Amino acid sequence: MIRQLQRASMAVLLAGSGCLAPDSGSALVPTPSPLTQRDWRTTSSKPPVTADAVPGEIQQTSFLSAALPPKALADANLSTNLDDLVRIAVERNPRIARAAIAIDAAQGRYIQAGLYPNPDLAFIWDDIGDRTAAGGVMYAPQIGQTFITGRKLSLAQSVVSKEIDQASLGVLTERYAVVGSVRANFYEVLALQERLAILQELVTVAEQSVEQGKTLVAGQRLARLDLIQLEVALEQFRAEAAAVERELPAAYQKLAATIGDARLPLRKLAGVFDAPPEYDLDAVRDAVLTYHPEARSAHVGVERAQAAIRSAEAQPIPNVTISGGFIRQFENQSYDGAFGLSAPIPVWNRNQGNIREARANLSMAMQTVLHVENTLADRVAIAFRTYAAGRHRAEQYRVEIIPRAEETLRLSLEAFKGGQFEYLRVLQAQRAVAEAKLERNRSLGEAWKAAGELSGLLLEEAWPR
Repeated sequence: MIRQLQRASMAVLLAGSGCLAPDSGSALVPTPSPLTQRDWRTTSSKPPVTADAVPGEIQQTSFLSAALPPKALADANLSTNLDDLVRIAVERNPRIARAAIAIDAAQGRYIQAGLYPNPDLAFIWDDIGDRTAAGGVMYAPQIGQTFITGRKLSLAQSVVSKEIDQASLGVLTERYAVVGSVRANFYEVLALQERLAILQELVTVAEQSVEQGKTLVAGQRLARLDLIQLEVALEQFRAEAAAVERELPAAYQKLAATIGDARLPLRKLAGVFDAPPEYDLDAVRDAVLTYHPEARSAHVGVERAQAAIRSAEAQPIPNVTISGGFIRQFENQSYDGAFGLSAPIPVWNRNQGNIREARANLSMAMQTVLHVENTLADRVAIAFRTYAAGRHRAEQYRVEIIPRAEETLRLSLEAFKGGQFEYLRVLQAQRAVAEAKLERNRSLGEAWKAAGELSGLLLEEAWPR
């Protein structure tokens, strides 16, 4: 089991992994691939476990097989897509590396817990200075060995084996936490890029209005004061665009830090931005509580506490120490032997304090399961609330608000060119289009960022589908 978990965790670190599925026989039983987002939307109960899941080993995918070399981004200087950045994060992020090292530390504790006590070797001189034998009695040598009873070593190893299980699940926890954070930050930056594009488009439209206004002023069909108002609106759009341009470099650096390499020379990102994936709240919650490594680790913590009780209850069983030695008698010039057998009598110390602590730890571990599940459900609810609201709002702007605002602006410009409308109506139409597009951009950014967090909680490997 321990070797299987070690292979499983290293497979996660080096070659990606699938989702986890609960099983009574092992701590980690993965499915070959995560469910699609349509599955998350339509499934009302726990996601199904495929029949060809491999117990104890994590299915390797090609997720990292095409990973970019360290200098690929710096050399290519091209648009960067989400999959590239996730691959780099899985390779380089120190959070995942630290979690993998924790497995090795737990393996060391497992080995140490099963080691037998070293034998004792002694040379003893007795009765030195005796009148009949000034040389005394020499024991040369005396060897003693303590024999562990009550299966204490195997019980101690069973406790540490659960720690290895938890460390293995910790790799999965850190991996998908990093992946979810990279996805969320990616779409935060992508939303800024899209916002800049919208503002640049609005600048172009405002410039056209200003040029038309100058023509009307020259023909004395528009007052100079009215033209100034159009020019003010143009400068406002330009100022907003310039502000976003100055915000982008820091956003790129934040994304690079999330990936795990703050010096990544990120440039323009490339990705789908228009339609966020669909999720169902109940299905997502059930899937997270079933598969998420933190929930699985909490259950393993209960198993560890139960193993610790068994180990503590075995400690009062006396260990037996057997010793033997060679004796040289200088008094009567003889060679003799010695044999000893000893064991502690558990009268006062029956390990009752540690047993009581172990039982209390079991109660805490059971409460930890509930706490972790509630925390995960809370994280799902917070992310889903932002996701659902942003997605619905963005759809309403796309279908209803933006088309009408654009039509109003088009009609206003046509009438303005013919001298039928005042500049104020054009200005209002411009602002309506700007506000609608920028609000949809903000809503989409929030929806995508929250969807990225949900994808990490759901352990989704390929995203968005």
